[in-house]
Amino acid sequence: MTNVLRGPGSSRADVAVRSVTTLAKAGIVRPYGPRALTRLGLALTRWGTGLAGGYASLAARDPHGTAVHDERGSLTFDALHRQANALARGLAALGVGEGDAVAMMVRNHRGFIVTAVAVGRLGADVLYLNTAFSGPQTTELLAREKPVVVVHDEEFSDVVAGAPGDVHRVLAWTDGPAAQPTLETLVAAHDDAELDPPAHEGRSVILTSGTTGTPKGASRGSGSLSAGAALLSRIPLRARMTVHIAAPLFHTWGWGHLNLAMLLGSTLVLRRRFEPRDFLRTLAEQRCDAAVVIPVMLQRALSLPQAELDTYDLSAVRVVAASGSALPGDLANAWMDQFGDTLYNTYGSTECAWVTIASPEEMRAHPGTAGAPPIGTVVALYDDEGQPASGNGGRIFVQNGLPFEGYTNGSSKEIVEGRMATGDVGTIRDGLLFVQGRDDDMIVSGGENVYPQEVENTLARHPAVLEAAAVGVEDADFGHRLVAWVALRAEAHATEDELKAHVREHLARYKVPREVRFVDELPRNATGKVLKRDLIPTDESE
Repeated sequence: MTNVLRGPGSSRADVAVRSVTTLAKAGIVRPYGPRALTRLGLALTRWGTGLAGGYASLAARDPHGTAVHDERGSLTFDALHRQANALARGLAALGVGEGDAVAMMVRNHRGFIVTAVAVGRLGADVLYLNTAFSGPQTTELLAREKPVVVVHDEEFSDVVAGAPGDVHRVLAWTDGPAAQPTLETLVAAHDDAELDPPAHEGRSVILTSGTTGTPKGASRGSGSLSAGAALLSRIPLRARMTVHIAAPLFHTWGWGHLNLAMLLGSTLVLRRRFEPRDFLRTLAEQRCDAAVVIPVMLQRALSLPQAELDTYDLSAVRVVAASGSALPGDLANAWMDQFGDTLYNTYGSTECAWVTIASPEEMRAHPGTAGAPPIGTVVALYDDEGQPASGNGGRIFVQNGLPFEGYTNGSSKEIVEGRMATGDVGTIRDGLLFVQGRDDDMIVSGGENVYPQEVENTLARHPAVLEAAAVGVEDADFGHRLVAWVALRAEAHATEDELKAHVREHLARYKVPREVRFVDELPRNATGKVLKRDLIPTDESE
């Protein structure tokens, strides 16, 4: 059995050449006139290749280009650059300096980008807070991370209310007059001229999903060029596209595409909330070239009536880039059958970034595949003792050029032979990776190993099922028993026995859930991942 997959690039030099070639093909590396080249070089030299430098370079070479379009209209690269300068001075006046932290609890709108760029201009760190965090969870995180300022949308005022008293609060989005400072008031009160660059670039700290415990802060460097080349080697995004990032910007997937859009000079289309009809209407009306999503968004869009789906013209869309959780059942084929073979699915994590990417052709030929590794990436399978896996699958480890600098609490992920654990198990066949599920999700029922994800995918293929989740709960006779939670499609009907029979028809008998419980919808976090701990009744989880 093959236990290693290698992306293109046989050596560091080869990876570098392939990366430059990929960036050139995408339109990132291209000739400029002497004046534009000088401005571009100065911006990157002063600010680096992160968001602070990237948007400074865009303002230098394409000042009148549209940087972002949201519910409040459009903002040019020059306007964004100047607002970020003024906001940086405003944050500095509140005490933010090099090496300090600024926390953000902000939805997808221009304020997110302007704040992230402004904090970078100060050499400070940005802590991206999940907009679904609870008040107590947020209070704990803010006490642990100790930001100087919390920038938040007005709707999250109660959530951040428990921040220490010396933490300044700034509103990013309001729908009316505000009693506290806002991004707009700070920008209006300060000069928007160029700043002196800091001695060191700030970090971006992205919180893990917290689906298996307290979220941890994952610190990342600015490795935008290597990260961009890796994605672009498998996903055909190009310079100057109009891209609708529907995935949350605070998560690795949305944040990664914000950085990629900076490299490509893309126009970003943002909406504060996802709603299926608005999502499809936005893609059609804005003539978007690409969409960045999490799988549940595709699932919710496809649940609209067929007659309505047929009215949306997405012929301009060339790329739908999905990541954040597994594509359940036949979702990939269902989306492509409706809107064309433009779907690319990325498997990765907050810590490991992108590990493998599946193309439309690969998903059609090999349903369920997570795809192949991009440039400069090695994927390997190991057993529980850290030895190369033999037999049917193993724990997934990855080595790539996307810098994970460890958690902010000082811990890190398990490393074997320079490769980092993803926390999942899988198999490799036909040159592609197949993910079976989380390595801590496997249950032993009656002496047999069962991975819930395989059962979930099978249930999702039943025509009456909208979404499904399977969890192992303790059982006195079998050690554990598998319980499935199922949400049915509107006006569809299926019984517990029918769904069990469907699983029995496609999988081994020991993988059939011993119970099927029906719910209106599965509990999910803001990045679309199912919160399985919320499914298990208290008496079964103790």
